[in-house]
Amino acid sequence: MADVHSDLAALSDAVTHDIRVEVMAQYSPENSRPLQGEWVFQYTVRITNQGSQTVQLISRHWIITDAAEHTREVKGLGVIGQQPVLAPGESFQYSSWSPLKTPVGRMHGTYQMVYTSGDPFQIEIAPFALRARYTVQ
Repeated sequence: MADVHSDLAALSDAVTHDIRVEVMAQYSPENSRPLQGEWVFQYTVRITNQGSQTVQLISRHWIITDAAEHTREVKGLGVIGQQPVLAPGESFQYSSWSPLKTPVGRMHGTYQMVYTSGDPFQIEIAPFALRARYTVQ
């Protein structure tokens, strides 16, 4: 079986509808319990409005897959309890975390956004790897 995670970097960068989403992930050994089958990964996201219209992030949809190909979806309003509004040129950055049952996995997803005109649109969060240190690839 090929390792579907080995080609992915622990960071991603995508631009959709002039909104740039950059993600950097790292293993969090102090929050992980490998002996209990739990590896925790922290990720930092920066969302930048490169367009000419003000936008607001409404909701998120993450797809998290572990090395056993078990997939978990996380949906909800906003990010870290906020629904940031981004004027042209503005960025919003936040950090969050995700537990996995394996030391390797991947994440990707979408944000639901809305223009000030009320028109909704979706932006991509490109796939990125979750990889604990000392994991043989």
